[in-house]
Amino acid sequence: MIDIENKETEKAILVGVSKGLNTRRVTEEHLEELELLADTAGAETVIKFFQDRDSYDPAYFIGKGKAEEILEYAKENNINLVIFDDDLNPTQLRNLEKLFERKILDRSALILDIFASHAKTKEAKTQVELAQLQYMLPRLTRAWTHLSKQLGGIGTKGPGETQIETDRRIIRTRISKLKDTLKKIEAQHVTKSAGRQDLINVSLVGYTNAGKSTLLNQLTGADVLAEDKLFATLDSTTRSFDLDKNKKVLLSDTVGFIRKLPPHLVASFKTTLNVVREADLILHVIDVSNEFYEEHIEVVDETMKSLGSETKPQIKVFNKIDLLEDKQKLEFISQHYKDSVFVSSMRGFGINSLIEKISDFYEMNYIVHTIHLKQTQGKLISAIYELADILESVYEEDSIVIKYRTSKEMHNKILSMLQN
Repeated sequence: MIDIENKETEKAILVGVSKGLNTRRVTEEHLEELELLADTAGAETVIKFFQDRDSYDPAYFIGKGKAEEILEYAKENNINLVIFDDDLNPTQLRNLEKLFERKILDRSALILDIFASHAKTKEAKTQVELAQLQYMLPRLTRAWTHLSKQLGGIGTKGPGETQIETDRRIIRTRISKLKDTLKKIEAQHVTKSAGRQDLINVSLVGYTNAGKSTLLNQLTGADVLAEDKLFATLDSTTRSFDLDKNKKVLLSDTVGFIRKLPPHLVASFKTTLNVVREADLILHVIDVSNEFYEEHIEVVDETMKSLGSETKPQIKVFNKIDLLEDKQKLEFISQHYKDSVFVSSMRGFGINSLIEKISDFYEMNYIVHTIHLKQTQGKLISAIYELADILESVYEEDSIVIKYRTSKEMHNKILSMLQN
């Protein structure tokens, strides 16, 4: 993984553009979120610059006059970091670096830096490094022209290559290796999940800092890290809990989503996000106290679509109701989002209502069945043990009575095997 040196708090300038239908208030909210991201990365925001434009400037993203105004402020206040709220193309990045002679980051680069600092497991580190390198490859400028010294050795130099060509070749080789590593990790995930098919799989999704980890802890009694900061969770965490005596659920928490999430990051985190693809039910956690919660819902829905999981059964869980000042808002939400639940995962409000919703889904999709078999039907008995969760088995003289729980799909498979 590529470490970006960031030991001390850096002073930063944030830059946002209001374009098209985006109002100044929307752009201000986006920059407030960018300030949170900058703070998470260890930077202190000194000032925010805005510009209203019909279109982005192809050379500097903002107009050159505005760029020179920002540069003047940076010089006067000894600020060496400028962060843009949208992605810069390679030309814009190169021109801005040349003009400013300071560190220029866009939103994607900032998010990738946060992910790099929060990644703890081998899987998370591999996924983040892959996303970083894929982001970096088309943007190689003078800031990244010493990769051969970091990663080099035998085979890193080619005849007649320029430094940047060498760096690109090193990056492509590394990307290929990381993809192979992630394929092996994904194969291990498939093996692990095969043993969980007898349980209902529920996955928590939501905008970053919506309270998913706190809700996981509330439902399962776990002690998963739940911090009030962006992207506290990178690796998927799975815990089990009982709806009642005969109803067991596997609940998974995973990385939060955010607007303008780098596409390479979503692709790189494919193995981590597999818990979403494999889920029987999605709990979409929403911070209802956030003024822009509706936009957050859209961002999560779009990300779910990119994962091919938009048609999965979903319960919208409106969280942090204890922080909501206008309680009339709940009436509006309940009318617009049918079958939603209102909770405070921090205080435990509404948790029983959520459990009832999950239980109702369970009843509609899972079956508890008792079957009488001869003990000589060993092959079928073994199949039932593989395809279902055995609640009770009683051996009689020459027969066995098995009480099992499984999905309707697996139940029909068992019945088909019994008839054959």
